[in-house]
Amino acid sequence: MGFHTFDAGRAAQLEEAGKRYRYLSREELLAAIDPDPDDVLADLGSGTGFYTDDVAPHVDTVHAVDVQAEMHDYYREKGAPENVAFVTSDVADLPFETDALDGAFSTMTYHEFAGEAALETLARTIVGGGRLVVADWSADGAGEAGPPVAERYAPADATDALSANGFDVVRAEERPETFLIVAVRR
Repeated sequence: MGFHTFDAGRAAQLEEAGKRYRYLSREELLAAIDPDPDDVLADLGSGTGFYTDDVAPHVDTVHAVDVQAEMHDYYREKGAPENVAFVTSDVADLPFETDALDGAFSTMTYHEFAGEAALETLARTIVGGGRLVVADWSADGAGEAGPPVAERYAPADATDALSANGFDVVRAEERPETFLIVAVRR
């Protein structure tokens, strides 16, 4: 289960707004993050920056975090806002100091990094009271889109993992194919 990474050779598909917003709209993501203008956030698995672009106008800085340098290259070529900083890293190895982030979000990438080390790193780098927003493909879904169902997490497993690693889940919604979790760092 988990650790599926999107093929960077298909990056252009990540820019198809109709398909992306079907599962998570810009408005829904911003409401879940509830950003302040001076926030420093991390987009975990930022890919082409599709959702990073939606969040960037509302915060001071967004760290676009991706394990694939090719995704950053695509995003740079597409054009990134000035307040986006590129970080090539696995979530388990984020190069941020303790309490460096006001929050973080993951859009359809939790299955790529979920694990004890990554969640411990997020608990260390997000300030107390900071939000972690996770929208991802559900193992309870039918598999009509996204990674194979066997590579996904069930919403209950994700909430349990977050709770066990320093986060209080304040919102958890299951949908036909995805889930949305808002957690606050203790």
